[in-house]
Amino acid sequence: MNVTVFDTETTGFAVGKKDRLIELGAVQVEGMTVTDKTFHTYVNPDRNIPREITNLTGIRQQDVEGAPSALEAINGFYEFVKNNNSNGWAGHYLAFDILVLKKELQRSNYSLEQPTYMDTLDMIGYLNPTWEMRDLTHYAREFGTRLFQRHSALGDAQTTAYLLVELFRHIGDRGKHTLGDLIDITRRDNGITSPLL
Repeated sequence: MNVTVFDTETTGFAVGKKDRLIELGAVQVEGMTVTDKTFHTYVNPDRNIPREITNLTGIRQQDVEGAPSALEAINGFYEFVKNNNSNGWAGHYLAFDILVLKKELQRSNYSLEQPTYMDTLDMIGYLNPTWEMRDLTHYAREFGTRLFQRHSALGDAQTTAYLLVELFRHIGDRGKHTLGDLIDITRRDNGITSPLL
């Protein structure tokens, strides 16, 4: 299995309206190993970054002023996925990150082809249906995996990648060993995530 784990940072949560992509990060997982193959870029949102977002992410206006456009950044991400022969995408609460890419592509008159994807929240819901949706830090600590810089697209992608590998182990203990099994788990209605929009 060869999976691209990715994360986004934005100017806010209204990505269908006024908020825009400001950072995109990814890391490759091959088999049961988080590799050192990474992708990272800031993105010029063509708008001001709110102070609360800078306080949360550390991303300043000067970090994005000379950065690529959203379309250029997404193209770079797609090249990373292609160059690593990825079988699919993965993330933590992936519905939001895919919505971000979808809306940014729509602004440039492109559409997002539905990827093969896996969401760590769905996997956690499969392992323990009684758990409520929590943030990435909570689950990384719960499963004893590595923590990287929070609210950084690359840092969150790396944290998610280590969590994903640990979840693969737990799910494997239940007899689920194939990419198809993991995709089926992501498609299950376990009440933890909202559907992809």
